[in-house]
Amino acid sequence: MSTDAQPERVLKIFIVAGEHSGDALGAKLMDALRAKHAAITFSGVGGHDMAEHGFTSLFPVEDVAVMGVLNILKALPRLRRRVHQTVDAAIAFKPDIVVIIDSPEFTHPIAKRIRRRAPHIPIVDYVSPSVWAWRSGRAAKMRAYVDEVLALLPFEPDAHKRLGGPHCTYVGHPLIEKLETVQGADAHGLRARLGIAEGRDVLLVLPGSRRSEMERLTDVFGGTIEKLKRSGFDFEVVIPAVPHLKLDIAAKTKSWVVPVHFVEAPDKYAAMRLSRAALAASGTVTLELALAGLPMVVAYKVDALTAAVVRRLVTTDTAVLPNLILGERAFPEFIQQDCTPDKLATAVAELLGDSDALDKQRAALDRVPERLKIPAGTPSDAAAAATLAMLRR
Repeated sequence: MSTDAQPERVLKIFIVAGEHSGDALGAKLMDALRAKHAAITFSGVGGHDMAEHGFTSLFPVEDVAVMGVLNILKALPRLRRRVHQTVDAAIAFKPDIVVIIDSPEFTHPIAKRIRRRAPHIPIVDYVSPSVWAWRSGRAAKMRAYVDEVLALLPFEPDAHKRLGGPHCTYVGHPLIEKLETVQGADAHGLRARLGIAEGRDVLLVLPGSRRSEMERLTDVFGGTIEKLKRSGFDFEVVIPAVPHLKLDIAAKTKSWVVPVHFVEAPDKYAAMRLSRAALAASGTVTLELALAGLPMVVAYKVDALTAAVVRRLVTTDTAVLPNLILGERAFPEFIQQDCTPDKLATAVAELLGDSDALDKQRAALDRVPERLKIPAGTPSDAAAAATLAMLRR
């Protein structure tokens, strides 16, 4: 009798990532899936990171990586074409499972159409839409075309249960994998390289990674720094600028009244560990700041149309991820009309001095990593295990 092991069945997995952050998640998911099941054929839409792992995208992810209401409206004809192209390709591929990653404006229309044309194919949504923050009615509607949600944030499974959404599993935020890197970054070495004297305070300024964010916030941040300087605070500024915006930010900050230092991406976490406080655009970077243990003031502005839409649909009183994770407003945020140099300077001043506000933030920061923990392994491992479990069900 033969003792040869039966070869693993070849799984066919169709992945759709609609922007660069989803592409990064997709690449790690592919690796984790292959570690658990060697025989897998992938198809779908992805970017550079997934391509480096052997993935061939149907078209460049840049075609559909569109943010903001106005930009989406302008790109609508192209987005529709790409949606239909992706659905046709998925049906032709005959996958065992479909994984959509983030970008709900692009990926969810695809999932709906795949479900109508091939209802037997299970669909996993990796990264929950922010149903806990705005347009909460989406959660219940997702049950018609999503079988499993893989959540990056620990409160999301309860939110989906409360809102009648699909089954949701917390798999962990990818930043968990960087915790040791963040907390062990060489702040002392960076201080020496930048020529910042020992004991001199540093304010980390993060005006956003998108051009629209940077253009709305940089001048407001400059006004904030001028007010702080006039109030007697003595500090220097470090900005971890993304390459495609560095020259523009440098031009906008040339007249700032304090020394400004720019660092590249590899030094971002060292800059966080070096700084006393941060003035940051709202977004994932606030979670990075929390993991680095850096007190922060958060700000954000969007265009008038987006602001009007969001005001009608938002159902949460905070947009800051560490606040949502802790279930309290531990970190101050100033949105739209509240995003002014006066208000920001008052909040930042409390962090540059010795204050109760600073002590409270530091205590809150200590609790964030514990809230993000997963039982074992990496978030990518957990996401791969949940995806394969969905297939077995």
